[in-house]
Amino acid sequence: MSGVRWRAGLVVDRGRSWRGAQEVTVTLTARDQTDPPQVRALAYPSLVGDPQPGDRVLLNTGALALGLGTGGYALVVAIPERLPPDEPLPQGYGHLVKARYTPLQAIVGGVDEPDSPHHQTLADADDLAGLPVVTADLHSALPAVLAGIHADDPTAKVAYLMSDGGALPAWFSRTLDVLADALAGVVTVGQAFGGDLEAASLHTGLLGARHVLGADVAIVSQGPGNLGTGTRWGFSGVATGEAVNAAAALGGAPIGALRLSGADPRPRHRGVSHHSLTAYGRVALARADLAIPAGLAPEFASAVATALKPLADRHRLVTVPTEGLLAALRASPATLSSMGRGLAEDEPYFLAAAAAGRHAAGKIHRS
Repeated sequence: MSGVRWRAGLVVDRGRSWRGAQEVTVTLTARDQTDPPQVRALAYPSLVGDPQPGDRVLLNTGALALGLGTGGYALVVAIPERLPPDEPLPQGYGHLVKARYTPLQAIVGGVDEPDSPHHQTLADADDLAGLPVVTADLHSALPAVLAGIHADDPTAKVAYLMSDGGALPAWFSRTLDVLADALAGVVTVGQAFGGDLEAASLHTGLLGARHVLGADVAIVSQGPGNLGTGTRWGFSGVATGEAVNAAAALGGAPIGALRLSGADPRPRHRGVSHHSLTAYGRVALARADLAIPAGLAPEFASAVATALKPLADRHRLVTVPTEGLLAALRASPATLSSMGRGLAEDEPYFLAAAAAGRHAAGKIHRS
């Protein structure tokens, strides 16, 4: 069985572009009766070249056919008649391979590889020196966490570490494009790629954030487009608990952003999502501060407290004041959206992420 739904077509128009990505409209020339005549497609010019009207392109339309929300694009796999120029083969720095042994594996310069200008720094680095590390299970929490940090400490240098549970290319995220000026840098770890720094593991990514980017705070989450199966363990975001362990192992200060919702139609995600309870209650073996936003509606707050009670022996439950956080969230330059819901539709989700950011800002230690 092929894991790729192949189609071919002609580019008829270019749409939006952002850092690392280009939208195009493609008329399909090889399709079946289930396909629309035209599709919206996304190209990563660093991988496949920059598509222009009239180009013949090969597409992967699997995510589009499945109707996936985040993955609602066909993806440009190649522009066969106009291949991008060859990059010089690396003679030193640039031997880290990501999306390994897939047809579009990317060769990048790893911050921690032997020929990196930062290798010696990271070879000797073994301590985050109390760096606050906010962990979240969804990419949509990133702008809310950042808003919470900068509400109290506007000059804080914040690094974002994108793990590989969701999208692998950082270029897929329009959020990262919008937040570029507000972040000290993006570190893509594991199989993820396209960040300002590339790291082989979350551990060296965290050390790179601290010792190369000079971050005051780090935020860790998967990229957009998580994988979930409706089961307790079959969710890419369980790696949130592993991020707590990594931060603690390196002498950081882990802070858990809880996934709260008052609007999710699925009962397992209302109140405290079962994914947060699994990641922090079962996967995280190290102690973290779990940030609970103050001022929740009484009945909702009671349900949250009940759900978190079993975690109280393992973690420190911290109630965080929320005055001013809604204003900070509304002022975010990035669109706030999670599972199709914005701030007005699911305030607790974004408020919980912002509360984790505020708590992190209070733990910044500058030399």
